[in-house]
Amino acid sequence: MTRHEAVENLLVAMDTLRSHKVRSGLTILGIVIGVTSVITVASIIEGLNRFVQSKVESLGSRTFFVSRLPAGQDPNRLPLKIRIRKYLDFSDAAYLRATCPDIATATTFGTRAFFFGQTNVISYEGQRVERVFLRGAEPELSEAIPAYTVGQGRFISRYDEDHSRSVVVLGVDIADSLFPHSDPIGKQVRLNGQLFEVIGVFEKDSGFFGAGGINQFAMIPLNKFHKDYPDTKEWAIAFTAPRDGDIQKAKDEVTEALRRRRHVPFKAENDFEIISPDFISALWNNLTGALVVLTGIISSVGLLVGGIGVMNIMLISVTERTSEIGVRKAIGARKADIRLQFLMEATVLSCTGGAIGITLGAIIAFLVRSFMPSIPATLSLLWVVLGVGISVAVGVFFGYYPANRAANLDPIVALRYE
Repeated sequence: MTRHEAVENLLVAMDTLRSHKVRSGLTILGIVIGVTSVITVASIIEGLNRFVQSKVESLGSRTFFVSRLPAGQDPNRLPLKIRIRKYLDFSDAAYLRATCPDIATATTFGTRAFFFGQTNVISYEGQRVERVFLRGAEPELSEAIPAYTVGQGRFISRYDEDHSRSVVVLGVDIADSLFPHSDPIGKQVRLNGQLFEVIGVFEKDSGFFGAGGINQFAMIPLNKFHKDYPDTKEWAIAFTAPRDGDIQKAKDEVTEALRRRRHVPFKAENDFEIISPDFISALWNNLTGALVVLTGIISSVGLLVGGIGVMNIMLISVTERTSEIGVRKAIGARKADIRLQFLMEATVLSCTGGAIGITLGAIIAFLVRSFMPSIPATLSLLWVVLGVGISVAVGVFFGYYPANRAANLDPIVALRYE
């Protein structure tokens, strides 16, 4: 087929579709729905994947966490032998710093929050903030976790920690609520009934899916935290491997040190968990896996309906144009020419639906990103190309049978058809 013939077939196909606008529009509706759902969900997941990855990077690619229980699981559903594990001690990080030469740093931190059934209230003059995340931390925490970057003032120092000073670093949301028109540094706030001096304010955090994140944290020295809240039992440790060091060697060293300190028998399993920073990505992938499958099913149904519609309208078109097919064959058109013409019409029909679906998906992704910034939907070129590919495939697959039927018509019978 020459270029001229291809262009002519395309123009004929478009003219045929234009002459039956309503019928063509209803036919491609299923394809529009299928492609729109694919593009929309893919855009949302693509944006969220990038967002989650940025959060993982903010934790530090060489930072690991030690906890008593596995991350991301309901403690009540864990086996009894895991739930009765001995608690980590708030001095375990100091032990790791002293005995593990292959780590860059280690630090213990503890948390009081409403989801643990604990209440924290911070106030200044007439302003009051509730549901605060209170964390006890050592100076090394800002080194271990890059997300804890101070934007104003300073972080907790070793002097603050050693002397259990009543100082606090605030998240930006708390600082803005308590000090809307003044500088918070040096001010005395009341935290759970005690006076604390504000020494710093964290940089603004984008949060996690709309949650305030570090913006809602208040951080005090670990020794002060331990003294004021002696009932706290659940501690966690963050440790980092040196930039030029062996990550696996650092993890093995920490594992051996904690096993010695916790008197774990030689052949027994660890009674603690070492969690890599990408556990959030793994958890997120598990959560989105079901969403991807569900979207695939919904999209497949839409595309199937659209494809059947394409096949139906092409069969009708073959019937309506039987005499035309007979005339074309009588003047020398080959089977391949007839087949290609009808395949071209089916493909144009499905590609039109695909183009509309891609456009609608892009618009929805833009609206989601604009009105819900916590869901950063991002349309990638890959999914646009896949959307086009799906549309072409539907047109070719469901258009082949009608096209082949048209190509195999007997020219004599076709000319006599009324």
